[in-house]
Amino acid sequence: MSSISLIQGRHTDNWQAELANAVTTTEELLRIVKLERLAPTVTAGGNFRLLVPHCYVDKMQPGDANDPLLLQVLPSLAEKSPAGTTDPVGDLHAMTAPGLLHKYHGRVLLVTTGACAVHCRYCFRRHFPYTTANPRKGEWGEAIDYIRSHEDIAEVILSGGDPLVLDNSVLQRLLALLEDIPHLQWLRIHSRLPVVLPSRIDKSLQHMLQRSRLRTTLVIHANHANEITEIEIAALQQLGMAGITLLNQSVLLRGINDSVAALAALSKRLHDAGVLPYYLHMLDPVQGAMHFEVPSSRATALIDALRLQLPGFLVPRLVREQAGEGSKTAIFTI
Repeated sequence: MSSISLIQGRHTDNWQAELANAVTTTEELLRIVKLERLAPTVTAGGNFRLLVPHCYVDKMQPGDANDPLLLQVLPSLAEKSPAGTTDPVGDLHAMTAPGLLHKYHGRVLLVTTGACAVHCRYCFRRHFPYTTANPRKGEWGEAIDYIRSHEDIAEVILSGGDPLVLDNSVLQRLLALLEDIPHLQWLRIHSRLPVVLPSRIDKSLQHMLQRSRLRTTLVIHANHANEITEIEIAALQQLGMAGITLLNQSVLLRGINDSVAALAALSKRLHDAGVLPYYLHMLDPVQGAMHFEVPSSRATALIDALRLQLPGFLVPRLVREQAGEGSKTAIFTI
């Protein structure tokens, strides 16, 4: 059964139309979820405006001001705090060509676009200067030349923004350029769309990734079990059947998933979809999102408790990304 045949309500087989009709104002969002009373506590979002597709809003519980999906996308007055930095993981320092970040040995990250299907309020790139730091649309020449000239690079990570916001024809052109580099072996795609806009996982995308000579991994980004319904499970299972390795990375967020019950439920739901829990990130200290921060002591206690409830393959690695380090930093109980 295809994922499209499961889609009902606001879900369609035209993901671009869904994205074009996404909710973009706090007034509309609060009206849909019947929480107009929260208006005095929210902001319009400033330069990082609200953006969320209706199919994601449909998974929220009307009338619940603490809904874990709502809290991820609703701009809060707490975002006006000056705490944090605008480049929390050292992206700009690691840029070796427009849009290309070379932080770790053997792999590079290509910021393919500044566009997303949803504006998550904890986004570590909410201040990233996409206009000046990224190549013009579809022009990856300098990045491709850099990758080609560094034979130790075996993996390219497509990020953003969100690379799956690009249509299939653009992705195919980029993929062809990467496949033409002999020393590349792996392609990794980081995307939130499989849980935010599941209709994006169409047959054309599946076939493109399945045909690639590069061994492909899709790292999705789900933070809460409520983000993954039968619709998302069906879409992800199709990718798994196409031979795509599926991993998940989450961000530990105060008031959203900072409990053993929430993290265990997420791991189990991911397993249902054929996705392996991979990373649980500590919040990157980005300005405007520090109200989501969970202390390291609390995070390690949660992971320790999770290990007692779940088999090891369902327990994600607790990590922090630190600017200048040669890899993600794993966090363990001391």
